[in-house]
Amino acid sequence: MEVKRDILWRVYLSFLGIVLLSLMVLGKAFYIQRFQGSYWRSMSDSLHQKIEEIDAGRGTIYSEDGQMLSTSLPTFDIYIDFMADGLREKNGKRFKENVDSFSSALANYFHDKTSDEYKKDLQFAFKNKDRYYLLKKKLRFEEYKIFREFPLANLGRNKSGVIIEENSKRLMPFGLLANRTIGLSREYAVSNGKVKKQNVGLEKSYDSLLTGQKGQRLVRFIAGGVAVPVDGYQMEPENGKDIITTLDVNMQDIAGTALMKMMLQSEAQYGTAIVMETRTGKIKAIANLGRQNDGSYFEDDNYALRVTEPGSTMKLATLLSVLEEKTSTLNDLVEVGNTGQMIVGPRNVNDAERAPKPVLTVKECFAHSSNVGMSKIAYKAFGNDPKKFKNYLHNFFLDVKSPIDLTDVPKPRMAPFEKNAGGAMNMITMSFGYAIQLSPLHTLTLYNAIANNGRMMKPFLVNSIERDGISYREFQPIVLSENICKSSTVKLAKECMEAVITEGTGRPAFKDMPFSVAGKTGTAHVADGAVKYGDMVYQASFVGYFPANDPQYSCIVLVRTKPHAALHYGGQLAAPVFREIATRLYTMYVEKKVNTMYAVKKDSTAYYYAGYTNDIKNVFTTLNVRYNDSVRQSNWGAVYASNYQPVIKEKNIISKVMPDIKGMGLKDALYMLENMGVKVQSIGKGKVIVQSIQAGMALTKGMTVYLQLA
Repeated sequence: MEVKRDILWRVYLSFLGIVLLSLMVLGKAFYIQRFQGSYWRSMSDSLHQKIEEIDAGRGTIYSEDGQMLSTSLPTFDIYIDFMADGLREKNGKRFKENVDSFSSALANYFHDKTSDEYKKDLQFAFKNKDRYYLLKKKLRFEEYKIFREFPLANLGRNKSGVIIEENSKRLMPFGLLANRTIGLSREYAVSNGKVKKQNVGLEKSYDSLLTGQKGQRLVRFIAGGVAVPVDGYQMEPENGKDIITTLDVNMQDIAGTALMKMMLQSEAQYGTAIVMETRTGKIKAIANLGRQNDGSYFEDDNYALRVTEPGSTMKLATLLSVLEEKTSTLNDLVEVGNTGQMIVGPRNVNDAERAPKPVLTVKECFAHSSNVGMSKIAYKAFGNDPKKFKNYLHNFFLDVKSPIDLTDVPKPRMAPFEKNAGGAMNMITMSFGYAIQLSPLHTLTLYNAIANNGRMMKPFLVNSIERDGISYREFQPIVLSENICKSSTVKLAKECMEAVITEGTGRPAFKDMPFSVAGKTGTAHVADGAVKYGDMVYQASFVGYFPANDPQYSCIVLVRTKPHAALHYGGQLAAPVFREIATRLYTMYVEKKVNTMYAVKKDSTAYYYAGYTNDIKNVFTTLNVRYNDSVRQSNWGAVYASNYQPVIKEKNIISKVMPDIKGMGLKDALYMLENMGVKVQSIGKGKVIVQSIQAGMALTKGMTVYLQLA
């Protein structure tokens, strides 16, 4: 019995010891988890290192005339490691000596907090031994340069604890100009945490060249899993290559402005305008505008590539096919009737507008855009074998994707030509622009071929690729077809397109035109997607070239109207836009090429400068140069030559309105604009030659103006 009691006592004592030990372990675990967890987790994080990729600087996209269309600007994120040895030594003496002046500098420059607020935040982070305190996010380079001179920050990383992380921000200095064609490049995080790119336009088509070669660096993880770069363990990235496009900034501005004016006036759904250099196929301008919910317009899609039923601009392909088949001549008579409709083969065909007389020549059918007339000559040529018409469309490259140097180009669609699938019906419908879907660029490429005497050029957007200013690859014009049809057919087609302007549907829009134009109007009653014929939506277009006697440029304008729009014909909406574009381009680019007996020799004494009036006068006075002063009370003036003598003319500056600062030096431009509350980004050296916000536009505080100097 004594033995049993002795054994039980020992068992109870052992059990009690185990219970006490377990309670101690659980208590210690709770204490570590509750009060020391963050410390031990940070110790664990600090033992982890890994190789991290560094993005290369993305290449710049330039216009043909050297303007930056899309570029990357560096931005800087500023962090502070408050456990840096330089800040902690001697009980934080260096931090305590500089925190007042550092806080004051931050407050005076950034104006987002008071000096006391900055000081309080910094002291709190220092007390908490924050290893990765975010001070500033996305500083511009100019701001970063100034920050580096602040007290404490100017002591270097080891003494100040300042950590700099450089990123880049994609910028389009010219805003809407060719925005959708140039494209965008941005990254976004998907649900699984991975980062993906969202690129469109040239940014997507040439992404691999623009991106460059990524670098690598060694990073160490600190508290919270934040990765901090390890000094001395970094392989620098290789920056991306630059893209030189065929686009011309001035032409793009002209096309975009003319299109915008009509879009606002008509409240249209969307529109596009493309300008192509006739002999090369270079796209010189491409504007795309879509209506937003607030009534404004933005380059939200590349409508130049969207395939839709073209309407009457398709009649050129019909005319060329019929003339090549030799089943009709331009002088053949075609009965179109007085009612605006007629049975042609298996279907009833309607004219949008009644013909001026019941019988028209083939040339007049084209000029007055008679659906009845064009379908009749098409049925005469291809009624027994609709596939013949399909072969002609193939020769005109209307059944394949546009070969333009962009990705995600849609393919044209057309109804079948087989007899058992309504081939004759579809062919007739196709002859005046329905039952087939083409992009405006397809249509323009065909018309440009006629302007180019039958030679069809591949449309393209990129002239060359450069690396550090040295040519890496160049692209030359490519001929898709030397002769899409006989030269005699080309001549007859040109004659018909000129008749559209002189006597047909284009006559009202081009009345009193100072130079010759050739082209074709188009009006399509829209039914695609959610839009039905009953919605009364139309697609108005005009495509042609100028000057007609020596084509330099071809152009297409397309406008999709709002429902039940009062003005919806191609001659009413698209032709006036074409006229404005053609007139301005002719004056700026075509007329200068024509030498006349009255041509004036270039005057090397011509100049234009702008700036602060007193400074300009002081320069002339110091140099003993006589000048004519037409400035009264204005502080700002411009200087130009008149009869070989400088003339100073005053510049009127209106508050909150963007001034014309072309010709100014950067110092004067900065002074003027920053006093208006506008931020300025500049590229280049010398005088201002391009400003991203046009003169006369309203300014709001905080807006950014991008200046190109040369």
